[in-house]
Amino acid sequence: MEQLLALFEAQPIWAQSIIGVAGLLIASLAVNYILKDVILRLAAPYLDGQTKTIDSSATWFATVAPLLIISNGIGLVPGLPPMAVTITANVTQALIVLSIAMGVVKALTYFNELYERLPQSRNRPIKGYLQVVKIVVLCGAAIILISILINESPLLLLSGLGAITAVLLLVFKDTILSLVASVQLTTNDMLRVGDWIEMPGMNADGDVIDISLHTVKVQNFDKTITTIPTHRLVSDSFRNWRGMSESGGRRIKRSLQIDQNSVRFLSDEEVLDLKKFKILKPYLAQRREELDEWNRHELGQDDAPVNARRMTNIGTLRAYIAAYIKWHPRISENFTLLVRQLPPGAQGLPIEIYCFTDTTDWNTYEGIQSDIFDHLIAIVPEFHLSLFQEPSGSDYAKLVEHE
Repeated sequence: MEQLLALFEAQPIWAQSIIGVAGLLIASLAVNYILKDVILRLAAPYLDGQTKTIDSSATWFATVAPLLIISNGIGLVPGLPPMAVTITANVTQALIVLSIAMGVVKALTYFNELYERLPQSRNRPIKGYLQVVKIVVLCGAAIILISILINESPLLLLSGLGAITAVLLLVFKDTILSLVASVQLTTNDMLRVGDWIEMPGMNADGDVIDISLHTVKVQNFDKTITTIPTHRLVSDSFRNWRGMSESGGRRIKRSLQIDQNSVRFLSDEEVLDLKKFKILKPYLAQRREELDEWNRHELGQDDAPVNARRMTNIGTLRAYIAAYIKWHPRISENFTLLVRQLPPGAQGLPIEIYCFTDTTDWNTYEGIQSDIFDHLIAIVPEFHLSLFQEPSGSDYAKLVEHE
């Protein structure tokens, strides 16, 4: 060793510089190889195999060691100009700060990936908060990095930040708004990954697939992706269908438009004919008893038949629909169920069906709803009623033929 040192000192100063720099590079490359290609590869089977983020974080931290060798060893190389030593040391130190910051950022990403594997992550995502921490880490690293490069104290840079606070607030306006919105969304449990939301103002109608600090990604049902600024979900309104999904039932709210010209009283023969409907028998018996009782007490022998209370075809249809909905095996009994008459209009007299299916599956729901209205539309003529629809060309053609 002493002989090598003596041989080294015997060389010209420029040769000592070259040998010193070469030795420094070889040492740093050797340490880099040992850490990344030997130690990390040996440790790979023991690391989390479900993600590459932990490997990336470890790689960034391993980069610090060869940079430290260069930073601390460059001053020991003889013959180098002081300016070159200072620049090299400052640059390597800045790279050390950058490597540590990137390692921390990757470690935070890996922490978020671990958290997302937990069941509670769907209700309480932390991605937005971790992104804020990443911004703080990177901003702090940037301040330290600049202070190293200009060879000044970081406190000097921080003292100047007060003068440009307004500029910083303007630059980070969206970040601040998104952070506040993210806290509100999480605290109030307004949004979760997997929720079906509607936001017409943003052309969003689908499932939430990602919630981050600045944006929320929604995969629409046509498989397109809508990106919504996080703060817009607080400042604007949106519909979340999670309550429907968790309730286990989905609402049917649809009307039959009845032609008002077909509404009339039922004759006794027609009432008897309607007894063929099994589900109507209890209603017809109860209604007949009620009407007969009222007519006996309220009508005199001299009163005209028009003063008597009688059954109507529209009222009987409503009773049939209500009985049919209650009888249907796919309609839930745990929710509101009603059949009501809405105010008449130019398109006829609406009879609205309001009930809930026993499933929230979209395909099954649409099938149940269609089956119900297939039956109701077909059964309306049995009550001597007709559905209303706007006249078409064939209607005018029939009218001309009759004339």
